[in-house]
Amino acid sequence: MPKSESYYVVSNPLPSQESELTVLFAGESQTKPEHRLGPKVYDYFLIHYVISGKGVFSSQGEEYELSAGDSFVIEPEQLISYVSDETDPWHYCWIAFTGTQAAALVSLAGVNPLQPIIHTKRNRHIPVLFRHIQQALRSKKANAQLKSIGYLHLLLGEYCETLSASTLAGVVTEVESDRIVQQAIHYLSTQYAEPITIELMAESLGYNRAYLSRMFKRHTKATPVTFLLKLRVDKARLLLRERLELTIEQIASSVGFYDPLYFSKQFRRWYGVSPSEYRNQIKSL
Repeated sequence: MPKSESYYVVSNPLPSQESELTVLFAGESQTKPEHRLGPKVYDYFLIHYVISGKGVFSSQGEEYELSAGDSFVIEPEQLISYVSDETDPWHYCWIAFTGTQAAALVSLAGVNPLQPIIHTKRNRHIPVLFRHIQQALRSKKANAQLKSIGYLHLLLGEYCETLSASTLAGVVTEVESDRIVQQAIHYLSTQYAEPITIELMAESLGYNRAYLSRMFKRHTKATPVTFLLKLRVDKARLLLRERLELTIEQIASSVGFYDPLYFSKQFRRWYGVSPSEYRNQIKSL
């Protein structure tokens, strides 16, 4: 027996203007067979969660076959289309939101136009959070905006955790691997002056050292150790030019080298002269 078509949507009773994050509306629908939307663009973010049934989501020239437990994310001005299955049309819920921080939060969750799909079959919290957002808006109380935003943060947090779990399981997209490498680069760029090791970095970021090193070298063409040494030497070179009152030993210590002789050796390796010779060259200019 075919499923009867249904459609339900509830809007935010008090949407704030120009806020960091605003939930616009949320809804749920049992679609009819081959129900189609698009190609079209939206001027807000839209997340769908498939409760049951099947369908196809199209974006950036790619088609994704989705079923129960899958989510797809539509970003503003992104040309998309989606269609329900002919024999088992999907039943889905959705949430629309906007705001100055919306894009950053979605990106932080690990979602982007090249990675718009999240497989969430084992996460029971996600459909519950969609329902909580609907309930918050349906209450039409003064706290509807705050509660719906809170649930949206939790929802994005669940998506982030799901994508991270996929990464740890070895299912890593090129976009995700680039994000991991950028995390490592940020870690090294902010911690270079400290007595850090690659083991400490891998543990801090939550990845196996060998796995992280392989991914790092594939993206940067350098190992994390080489990257860190070059970063420290470059920072030292800057201090040698700009902080003439500092001694060579003080500069070495400032950039994470605690053995002046080792610092001198690495500096010569990269620049062909010792730190003292480099400083003398600067003074003679």
